[in-house]
Amino acid sequence: MKRFSTILIGLFLLYIIYYDFQIGTLPVTNKTSTVQVVASESIDKQQAKIQSFEMTVKQGDTVLSIIEKHHGTLPVSIEQIIEDFETLNPKMDAEAIMIGQKYTFPNYNQ
Repeated sequence: MKRFSTILIGLFLLYIIYYDFQIGTLPVTNKTSTVQVVASESIDKQQAKIQSFEMTVKQGDTVLSIIEKHHGTLPVSIEQIIEDFETLNPKMDAEAIMIGQKYTFPNYNQ
């Protein structure tokens, strides 16, 4: 019975591999440029809604520590701060900020 199960599983895996190479499982479209334009427009609209301030990063600073220094305490959740920072600084990861660089940080003061 074990041999039969092993052979059956092996044949199933071979079929899956064959199907993936011959037909594929991901749709193929040529609409990538349209998606990029729409995404950049939505990022611009989101950036306009978020109040911000600019600051140069010093040694030992993190996004959270800068927000904390500016506000006294964290005014919103950590996830929201990171999301807003990455919206204000496209193509920049919140965990990869560089010393001496100027970044735009979200301002949560009303």
